[in-house]
Amino acid sequence: MGSGETSPTMVATHRELFARLGEDAGAVLLETPYAFQENAAEISAKAQAYFGRSAGRRVEVLRHLAAGAEPLAAETALARLRAARWVFAGPGSPSYALAAWRGTQVPSALADLVQRGGCAVFASAAACTVGTRTLPVYEVYKVGQEPRWLEGLDLVGAAGLPVAVVPHYDNAEGGTHDTRFCYMGERRLLTLEAQLPGDTAILGVDEHTAVVLDLDLQAAVVTGRGGLTVRRRGREWTWRSGETVSLDELRRVVGGRSGTAAASKATGPETGARAPAARRGVGPVLLLPQVVDGCAEAFQRAHASRDAAGMVEAILELDRAIVAWSADTLQSDDLGRAHSILRSLVVRLGEAASAGLRDPAKALAPIVESLISLRAALRADGHYDLADAVRTALAAADIELRDQPDTTVWQLRNSHHGRQT
Repeated sequence: MGSGETSPTMVATHRELFARLGEDAGAVLLETPYAFQENAAEISAKAQAYFGRSAGRRVEVLRHLAAGAEPLAAETALARLRAARWVFAGPGSPSYALAAWRGTQVPSALADLVQRGGCAVFASAAACTVGTRTLPVYEVYKVGQEPRWLEGLDLVGAAGLPVAVVPHYDNAEGGTHDTRFCYMGERRLLTLEAQLPGDTAILGVDEHTAVVLDLDLQAAVVTGRGGLTVRRRGREWTWRSGETVSLDELRRVVGGRSGTAAASKATGPETGARAPAARRGVGPVLLLPQVVDGCAEAFQRAHASRDAAGMVEAILELDRAIVAWSADTLQSDDLGRAHSILRSLVVRLGEAASAGLRDPAKALAPIVESLISLRAALRADGHYDLADAVRTALAAADIELRDQPDTTVWQLRNSHHGRQT
């Protein structure tokens, strides 16, 4: 389970899990958590492309797993699920998925998968469903309902852990308000914590982090960018990326018995959204929106001082961030926003060149040639939509590309400046 769906930091984990299952292990993706979205087919296609590209595995999308589905289609999908040894479920709505699966054989099929040595990979919204209790994120955070729990699938019960799983534990998107703990913040988390039975704790997974509960090794392995946290009655125990903790140790901590891990008092709401990273003694993890905003601010400072090199460097840094995150195919709107801001900065750079920067082709060459190289790499990998977005961004800045057999020529419109790359 994890927070971050198909983050670049998770590629190694996905490959390792597939390798352990063997080449012939059937792999399926459950569309249910996001089946209500109008772009469900697009999300499924992106997920298939991601696993094919990063892990070299064909993943079959399973639909018709909701109660009320056409009987033959539902039975066919259920049979595929029972035959699989690897199952993935990710973004969407936890409450929608649970409601769709209620009254079906999906929960028992997932439990059987774990018991027979298969691998259930639940990320983001779907990760909320695998504990004894499930957080209805959208109903509380978006609709404004009172904090409450739903009954969960309890797949982690196979590890002997009575926990409510909370992904996106260290979320910092709120900026000025607390969005840790899967957007709940400390105030609502305290209310939720008080509703849990005495034997149940919270198991938090940071963003872009995977926790592999290995029943054969009887251990939990933490990988990715963040950590694993067990929270019980206002106290927290944390294991960082690269650490392994025995399931016996986790059971002792979850059950309120003494463990060897050091506990810390949970931070209050006044500490802000970045408190977990500071408490754990690791550097802050910058999310893509934060990087985008930082690059935009750096560009503005350079623009104000007519620093052409600084403007170019800000755009290059944003370009590097987009490339690094481009494999994160199931992220919400972050990549779209980043592309939009990149296009805006390129347009402004073109405007600055038209306004009187000396030798505009020389000033533009580093960013243009970098973007042309990025476009070529995207085309080579089959990402034609992103490659077209790069060309469109350059065209908006009056930079024209002309593809030739062995090179791409660029020039500023209405100018003799230009060069080949």
